[in-house]
Amino acid sequence: MIKLILHFLEQTGKYFLLLKKVFTKPQNMKIFWENYVRELDDIGLKTVGLISFISFFIGGVVVIQTALNLDNPLIDPSLIGFAAKQSVVLEFSPTLSAVILAGIVGSYIASTIGTMRITEQIDALDVMGINSANFLILPKILAAVTFYPFLIALSMFLGVFGGWVAGVVTDLVSTEDYLEGIRMGFDPFHFTYSFIKTVVFAFLIATIPSFFGYYVQGGALEVGRASTKAVIWTSVMIVFWNYVLTQLLLS
Repeated sequence: MIKLILHFLEQTGKYFLLLKKVFTKPQNMKIFWENYVRELDDIGLKTVGLISFISFFIGGVVVIQTALNLDNPLIDPSLIGFAAKQSVVLEFSPTLSAVILAGIVGSYIASTIGTMRITEQIDALDVMGINSANFLILPKILAAVTFYPFLIALSMFLGVFGGWVAGVVTDLVSTEDYLEGIRMGFDPFHFTYSFIKTVVFAFLIATIPSFFGYYVQGGALEVGRASTKAVIWTSVMIVFWNYVLTQLLLS
């Protein structure tokens, strides 16, 4: 148990030391922005389709399950739209999407950087006097932090829209009741809360897999193990910080 705690503290220290190397001024801003645009495509745009698909059907499932559980003439049907809005905006879009991105993007980042490590490309960058951590990781962080809020906003819209489609198609809720439920108890801070979580989760998704890939040792097998660890630890930290931020911002 003590060894596990010491190992965790050692890895945490290495993680923050790596972040110290990452957050330095890039040596060549032109190359940095080129890398940033490339990362926007690799870890941002390529995830839009999957997140959109999942969000649409998650919204539909929420509405159907809520409607079936509120099948009582004494209960206002507008509560179905209200429940769908609250569920999608507060949790499903920011948190579930982040966990999905941890699996997709996290494994990609860890395997990419890990492969560069075992093929000595990172060592070559260091020999040339280039800050490899800054060169490889900072564009990923900036791409994730700037793009994922737009992705989550799209997820929220499609989730609520998917709920409306499901409610109308199954005749479980009318358009008027659903729209009334969406407007019910509207609190703009809920969106602020969700986007704050999104930025924190985006930072974790970009940095934790980068850490595991950057310090991988061995061969292809170790890169695979590092990718698995990256996904697991990123997901764990997303759930942990989701709890912490909920306590801090909504309590």
